[in-house]
Amino acid sequence: LLQYTRDTAAEKCRGLDAAGASAAPLPGSPAMTIGGVVNHLRWVEHSWIEARFVGGPDLGPWTDESPDQEFADGATLPLADVLAGYVEQARRTDALVRGLDLDARSVVALRSGERPTLRWVLLHLIEENARHNGHLDLLRELHDGTTGD
Repeated sequence: LLQYTRDTAAEKCRGLDAAGASAAPLPGSPAMTIGGVVNHLRWVEHSWIEARFVGGPDLGPWTDESPDQEFADGATLPLADVLAGYVEQARRTDALVRGLDLDARSVVALRSGERPTLRWVLLHLIEENARHNGHLDLLRELHDGTTGD
């Protein structure tokens, strides 16, 4: 199911031009672009799996001064590069979790002190992707009328 939500995000980008990838048509959400959302999905997956679950370094582009930098970067990077980064992150994620028990606990605890299971983390990523796929669908329809699953 996680791969299905990844594939859906990529499908929302099929045939999209550079203007569509960087367009921010929602006045109340200037960071909400197709490129930005896909880049966000990539870095969220990195954060949950590589940094939190495995306990590796957090290599995300965010800082205290710019906590949503991945959205800004995704709006300016070529969409092909953003999508390639997302695919590469998915490969790393899949390799890291392959063969792990779904009840294995993350190295890094949540704010509550609980260490979530791999099952919880993967379900959270599915939920995150599904929610943002809805955003991608709306952004794409506003740009050029394209709709789909």
